[in-house]
Amino acid sequence: MNRVTEINDKLTKRLLLYILLWSTFVSVCSTLVQLYSSFQEDLLLLEQRFDNIEKSYIPSIASSLWDFNKPLVAQQIQGIVDLPDIGFVKVENDFDYQQQFGNAEIIAKKFVEFPIDFDGKHVGQLHVYADHQDIYQRLWQHAGFIFTTEFIKIFIIAFFIILIVDKMVIRHLFQITHYAQQLASHNLDEELTLFNRPAKEDELDYLVNAINSMRIKLQDEIFKLEDAENALLALNGELEVKVHDRTAKLEESNKQLQSSFDNLTLAQDQLVQSEKMASLGQLVAGVAHEVNTPLGICVTSITALKDKVEDLQKAVDSQELTKSFLTDTLNLLIEYEQIIERSLNKSVKLIRSFKSVAVEQHTDPEVNINLYQHVHDVVNTVKTLFKQKKYHINIDVDKELSLITYPSAWNQILTNFLMNSHIHGFESRLEGEISITFTKSKGHLTLIYTDNGKGIAEDIKKRIFDPFVTTKRGQGGSGLGLNIVFNLVNAKLGGTIKSLESEQGVCFKVKVPIK
Repeated sequence: MNRVTEINDKLTKRLLLYILLWSTFVSVCSTLVQLYSSFQEDLLLLEQRFDNIEKSYIPSIASSLWDFNKPLVAQQIQGIVDLPDIGFVKVENDFDYQQQFGNAEIIAKKFVEFPIDFDGKHVGQLHVYADHQDIYQRLWQHAGFIFTTEFIKIFIIAFFIILIVDKMVIRHLFQITHYAQQLASHNLDEELTLFNRPAKEDELDYLVNAINSMRIKLQDEIFKLEDAENALLALNGELEVKVHDRTAKLEESNKQLQSSFDNLTLAQDQLVQSEKMASLGQLVAGVAHEVNTPLGICVTSITALKDKVEDLQKAVDSQELTKSFLTDTLNLLIEYEQIIERSLNKSVKLIRSFKSVAVEQHTDPEVNINLYQHVHDVVNTVKTLFKQKKYHINIDVDKELSLITYPSAWNQILTNFLMNSHIHGFESRLEGEISITFTKSKGHLTLIYTDNGKGIAEDIKKRIFDPFVTTKRGQGGSGLGLNIVFNLVNAKLGGTIKSLESEQGVCFKVKVPIK
């Protein structure tokens, strides 16, 4: 196939394109230089033509005007107009004689007014107007000739260059490409050789030598790889036996580890439940102590009321009842009744709050609660554990806010927060301030809990939600309080909890989705 005529090769196409582009560029520049030079020469000739008019035509026109030979003047002016580049000529004298030839509407590029004198006397003026139309026409003809010859020359040169490049380079590149495509592991012994090459080496010979050198190195590497592969196969056989033995041992170890892990998980669950029950036990003890006081008052009041009723009965039976005695007895009975009522109401309130708090989490369903009432119940119940302290607890909750949630989860969260503030934050302090704020926004409920206690130590701040992290190790602290809170918020409520930076004390932010 003749690649020169069909030009199917990408390299040939690019080479031809570059030759045509650069040759065209050079030809255009050369043509522009030639045209500019010709234009300057034509302008010089026009200047010479005006000089010739002054030297050759003015004397004869002066003589004709002096003799009033109008036909001769017209003939002479016509001769000037017939000169190249002269477009319009006009002659006039002082006696209103005027003669003109040519195009009066010419756009003159050059205009000269020649005075006409005869024997020292002024007889008229000659006006000569010239344009560049003839010059431009000649330049266009010249440019067309130059461009035609240049493009013919360019295509002839490009054809022969492509022919030479194809013979000297392209066909050898095709041979090298075909050799590279056919090269494989089974024919690495075949050497690449180019035909019809000159005796002196050039770049193509360097390329062939590099490919042959690469072929030899590749053959050596393949031999090395085959040896390595054989050694690897032998090693794999040994490794399979070792892996089989170690796998069996690892399976046995994994079973032991899994058993230990299951035991640890069970122990952790038991510890968590123990922590919850311990917290509940503290609440029971505190509530029992608080309930015992109003119930004791009720018993004392009932005993006194019973005595007064017996005295009243005796007075009635002995017919010694007086109005003053009856009035005093009734007043005492009313007072005892009010004391008993207040004490029983206080007991009922404490028991209701405790009942709202002490609910097992695994039996706690999602219910619709009034958050304001529920938070106050939890706080009132937990306050029984530190009634001797003067803590000021600020609760900011919308009284109308009701939502469907797990009450016991919030019970445990608030209880652990309050107990941590009591045990850790306000240690050795009688006073403290706690803030509990609930806000609802964009389908989420956010709790901000803060206190002004001593805060959390920097060395455990990043680990406070991990299990068994406590500053009361050996002093009754289990380190499970905040871990229980973390699990409740994440697993049960589907929210997030984080410890925020605070200038004093602690600040926890709990954010959970709500229905």
